[in-house]
Amino acid sequence: MACVDIGGTKVAVNMVDEHGARGKRVEPTATTGANDALAVQIIRMIGQSCAAAGIEQASVARVGVSSCGPFVLNKGLVELAAPNICGGQAGPARGLPNDWKTALLEAPLRARFAHVRVANDCIGALEAERRWGALQEGGVPLDNCAYVTWSTGIGTGVCVDGHVLRGKNGNAGHAGHIFVSDNTDALCGCGNTGDVESLVAGNAIARRFAPVGYLDAAALFVAAYAGDTRAIGLIDDLCQVMGRMLYSMIVTLDLQRISLGGSVYWHHRDYLLPRLQAVVKGKLPPLTDGCELISAGLGERVGDFGALALVA
Repeated sequence: MACVDIGGTKVAVNMVDEHGARGKRVEPTATTGANDALAVQIIRMIGQSCAAAGIEQASVARVGVSSCGPFVLNKGLVELAAPNICGGQAGPARGLPNDWKTALLEAPLRARFAHVRVANDCIGALEAERRWGALQEGGVPLDNCAYVTWSTGIGTGVCVDGHVLRGKNGNAGHAGHIFVSDNTDALCGCGNTGDVESLVAGNAIARRFAPVGYLDAAALFVAAYAGDTRAIGLIDDLCQVMGRMLYSMIVTLDLQRISLGGSVYWHHRDYLLPRLQAVVKGKLPPLTDGCELISAGLGERVGDFGALALVA
């Protein structure tokens, strides 16, 4: 099996067989050239991963693709309309080096491999966390839970009454695009302003705070750890936005537990988790009491396991 994890920043490919996961390859996500560039990259990386693992590419029976979204369907096959990959979503103001409205994905893969399953990366991560991670108890998956990524973008996967929510095009759970502000300076890659992703995502932090001296998320957190009061205040503001999104999910869906991952969150989880918990705690206790916010049980490998969960 080939397991492919597509994010706005990087693509990771693993080969998985009875010997485990092998031949991992990681590259920056392709965003230049024709709109099949990402699919071409993935096919090439699968070949390289096979070579590194000593596996014949012709023997790859299944390909699981866990990808940032949203998706659109073209003749029933998934194309990406991901705002952190497709520059045509927000236009030149967003700064991506292409004008793609969509990126081809499923059709080129199906032309090369017999069985392909594409799902939103947070749905894949949710399924993995319910099978092997923090969204299960004693091996039994929780019925009412969610996985949330705080990374290049903001995404969620949701399970209610034991059913993973997918929606008409597989886009259920795009809570990162909920409007939370009238800040018209916060431009999301989707072309809207003032949604959660435009305010707190990893690439939004760089866009918003570079002019005041914090070139990226890492620099902002370094400053906060050193006692910079302005950086601390900015991170508290980010946690207010993210925490309110989590609160809205809890009270809307009556969840038991939310596990959190993604590069921004994971690298600073000890700092961020108590702040996010504080935003939710005590607000409408009949709905929020009994819902836990915790770190992803699969840690930094949740994306790899998410792709595996789609085909295992």
